[in-house]
Amino acid sequence: MSDVPRLLDLMVRLRDRESGCPWDAAQRFESVAPYTLEEAYEVADAIERGDRRALRSELGDLLFQVVFHARMAEEEGAFDFADVVEGICAKLVRRHPHVFAAAEGRRAEAPSWEGLKAAEREALAADAGRRASALDDLPLALPALSRAAKLQGRMARSGFDWATSSEIFAKLEEELGELRAELDAGDREAAARELGDVLFVAASLARRHGIDPETSLRRASARVEGRFRHLEARLAAAGRTPADAEGAELGDLWREAKVHEAAGDGKPRQP
Repeated sequence: MSDVPRLLDLMVRLRDRESGCPWDAAQRFESVAPYTLEEAYEVADAIERGDRRALRSELGDLLFQVVFHARMAEEEGAFDFADVVEGICAKLVRRHPHVFAAAEGRRAEAPSWEGLKAAEREALAADAGRRASALDDLPLALPALSRAAKLQGRMARSGFDWATSSEIFAKLEEELGELRAELDAGDREAAARELGDVLFVAASLARRHGIDPETSLRRASARVEGRFRHLEARLAAAGRTPADAEGAELGDLWREAKVHEAAGDGKPRQP
């Protein structure tokens, strides 16, 4: 038995109501979805760390999620794993006529990727009996910063965008001022709204300069984590914790951690 049919068979056995795994058999699309997202993040993490062994394992976990959802859909009579494969194969051929038409001896120009996706959105909207929007098919489950950047990208391609980065910086300063005002006023709900505006504008600035805001924030978090661990270790060597240290000492240790961090990537800098 080849590996893919074996995996599909294992999923059938796990979902068997009488002889399978009670946990697997009890799951539904909604309960499995968070695990699917988690596995996708773990794939991204393995790639970020350059760990190919972990990547192989995490891709297997992600594939299992696809099989899991496909099996649940098959039980409902909606579609099965073969339909999923057929669908993605058809989509790849449809979106790359310059590759596959040429292989069949026909001529085709490289299409506009966004144009193809827009046509697909139009077709889906027509099937549903509604008007298509440039903002269709943006998953709500995307990380908020990523979705904000994608939302702004769609709007920009439709002609709604900042003219210059200077305008974005000005808007960012305006939103920061409004956030500060709401915090000073003690209006937590309004401050939360203004903070959202600040993050949204920051995502727009990232998009305009080709920076993925989610990756940027994740790397910043990793740097901060590394610095704090360094700080903890230095204090622990003296039997202390960050709570035992004064602000000035913590600042010195933080700057020391930044120097170690920079030396590690070959770019030493002054604290």
